[in-house]
Amino acid sequence: MMQRVTSPIRRRLDRAGIVLSGACALHCVLSILLVSGFGIGGEFLLAPEFHRVGLVIATLIAAVAIGWGALRHRVAAPFVVAMTGLTFMGGALAVPHGTKEAVLTIIGVALVTLGHVLNLRHVHSPACKERCGD
Repeated sequence: MMQRVTSPIRRRLDRAGIVLSGACALHCVLSILLVSGFGIGGEFLLAPEFHRVGLVIATLIAAVAIGWGALRHRVAAPFVVAMTGLTFMGGALAVPHGTKEAVLTIIGVALVTLGHVLNLRHVHSPACKERCGD
């Protein structure tokens, strides 16, 4: 009974991770265009706090959804891909604001998104249904 309740929660977290990763990538691209093209919004869009909070949220959602899936299903690929993405996102905090930061962040969110997608695909796979009962 408990597994039936937790599985939809994990799926929702994976979907939330995908949506938030897409929003983050969009934020990066729009920030570069708005700040460099029009010279507006730099103080808010490029604020380090914005990126730190985003990394914390991404880490929490990935830790729960992907970590939970890795423990439950013993499939390493989603976990490894997502953690690599979080590493890129963390690395983006170590470089100055600008193109390098945006590139590292976009690579990171793409990998985190891929980790969530792999996690969802596994849950819907026949192998999971046979072995895990999800």
